[in-house]
Order: sequence, then structure tokens, then C-alpha cells
Amino acid sequence: MNLHRRSLIIGALAAFLFAAFQPCARAADETAKKYEQMVDRAIAFLATKGQADDGSFSSNQGPAVTALVTTAVLRHGRSPEDPLIAKAIKFVEKFVHSDGGIYEGAYNRNYETCVAMMMFQESNRNGRYDPLLKKAEAYVKANQWGPTHVKEREIAVSDVKFGGAGYGRNNDRPDLSNTSFFLDALKAVGNDYNSEAVQRALVFVSRCQNLEGPDNTTPFAAKINDGGFYYTPAAGGNSQAGQDEATGGLRSYASMTYAGLKSMIYAGLTPNDDRVKAAITWVKKHYDLNSNPGLGDKGLYYYYMTFAKALAALRQDKFTDDKGIEHDWCKELIDALAARQRDDGAWVNSNSLWLEGDANLTTGYALLALSYCKK
Repeated sequence: MNLHRRSLIIGALAAFLFAAFQPCARAADETAKKYEQMVDRAIAFLATKGQADDGSFSSNQGPAVTALVTTAVLRHGRSPEDPLIAKAIKFVEKFVHSDGGIYEGAYNRNYETCVAMMMFQESNRNGRYDPLLKKAEAYVKANQWGPTHVKEREIAVSDVKFGGAGYGRNNDRPDLSNTSFFLDALKAVGNDYNSEAVQRALVFVSRCQNLEGPDNTTPFAAKINDGGFYYTPAAGGNSQAGQDEATGGLRSYASMTYAGLKSMIYAGLTPNDDRVKAAITWVKKHYDLNSNPGLGDKGLYYYYMTFAKALAALRQDKFTDDKGIEHDWCKELIDALAARQRDDGAWVNSNSLWLEGDANLTTGYALLALSYCKK
């Protein structure tokens, strides 16, 4: 083949490949533009309509909503010196206690501290919040059920509450949602899967899964056995999706299944582990971004957040469902949230259960979900 002819062939091939990839590049550019516009509009809503003069967001909920929203905005590249962020941090700082906790009153001490820890870690520059975070870490670890210096939380590994975290009320039972936030907070401040607290949490998380096996011998494990997760096996067991009439089992639902899957990955389990395999099988069967499978529109924005955390933890840009359909889950999540964003930039669930009628909270959830798609 002479040089001229080879050059023509190479040129033609290059032109073909360029043309073939152009639609993909355009689609990616359009998605990136949509993403940035959504984020900018949401943060503008929070700055102009969501934030109170004292820096808070929904202060009637204590420091938790403010910390969650601020974490979300920080994860989108805003500086701790940004006026929105600085005012919000100052508000949350008022809830720091000498025992290391960051809370208002006695109702949600553990939950509020965990969410605040993530905010302070995201805004931690030059070790400014290192002492605060160290004390907060010790506080939430002491509130975990298991071996602890807090007498009310001291239990044996055989107890179904072992390893779990609850809201932080006196004698409250642990649940998977709070344990998931607990693991998020520990991971944020540097605990990896070798942490004793993380491994204790894995014991509890495994007992929230509808999967019979050596890691789950609770009465509920074999009744449904579909690999999904529910709220808690403690205090008689509870699933927000209800109880199965035929078996008496606790029904699995998506927001807790993604929370459980993410938590197992944070605790060092790999896709070869039977618990992770079973969870992924459930997710493949119920992949959906129009509802929170098992709950419909209940807790939809919380679901988007746990969905994004889990699939980001799996490190899969594409996710294939049980029908063999490959999903670009980030793009699909961006599209789903774009379709639901209000004209003022906020998100609100028409089903106000679990405070999702609060535009600050749901906008925070949505921004956190989107932050896991940030390249």
C-alpha cells in the first residue's frame, strides 16, 4: 500500500470515528450543562429564600438540616468563606457541647452530631476543626450499641441491637438509617473498614438484610430472603414498607437497600461477598428513578441520596439491571432531578412524610445526590 493511499484510509477512519463520537460528546456536554444549571439554581434558592438571617436552614429542626444543606453546598465546590457557608457554620457551632456532641436537646443527639461532623469535615481547612471532630467522633462511637463506656449502650454481640446507631435518645433502638449516617460520619473523619466501630456497625447492618445466613440469624432473615434491606430488626422489627402478611417478614425497600449496600462497601465487603451479591440482585430487580421502590413517593429525595452514594461506592459508571439494560445512572439521576426541580430552584416532595415537604431538606438531599455524579 503506497503512502498516499494509506494516508487517505487513515484520514477516512479518523473522520468516521470523529463523527461517531460527536453525538456522545454533545450528549455529555448537554448533561454537564444541565447539571451545572441545576446546582446553581438550587444554591441560589438556598441563599435567597432558604437561609434565615441567623444562617440556619429550617432551624425548627435543630442543627441537622442546616448541617446537611451546608455539606451539600460545600461538596459542590463552594468555599467555607462563602457567605452562605460561613453563616451556616456559625449557626451550627452554637450546638457544640463539652461532651463532644453537636445537638439540640435530647431528642436527636447522635443523628445531629453525625450530620454536623460531615459538614465540619467538608469545611475543615488547615486542621481548624480537628479538635472538634476528634471529640465528636468519640461521642458518636460511645453512642453505638456494643462495648462502650455508656452503660445504657453496653450489650453483647448476640443482641440484635449490637453495632447499630439510633437517634441518640435515651434507650432508643438503633436503625439502618442512623447507622448509615454514622458510617458516613466515621468515613468522613478517616475511619476505614479496619475501624472497630465500622466492623461493629457491619454486624448490625447485616442483620437488617432479608438474607438468611451466618451473618443474620434474626427471626426475620429467612421469611422474605430477597436480599433487600429494611429499617431495623430491633425492638420487634420495623420496615417502613410494612410487614408481609403471608410470612410475617419485614418488606425490603429501596432507600434502605441502597443504604445497606453502601454501608457494607464502606465496611470493606466486596462484590464477591454473598451479602453484597444479594443486595445488588435486589437493586437490579428494582432499579427505578421514578419512585422509591417499595415505598412509592415516600422518602423519594432521601432515596435519591442513598441511591447515588451506593452506586458511587460501587465505582460503576454504568449499572446493568436484571433485564440486561445498561443504565448510565448519573445521567438518569440528573435527568430525573431536572424534571422535578421547581422554577425557584428548589425540590419538594408532594408527599411530605419524613419532612420532605421542607424545601431546604429536600434540596439538600438532591444536591448531595448530585454531588456523587460530579466528575
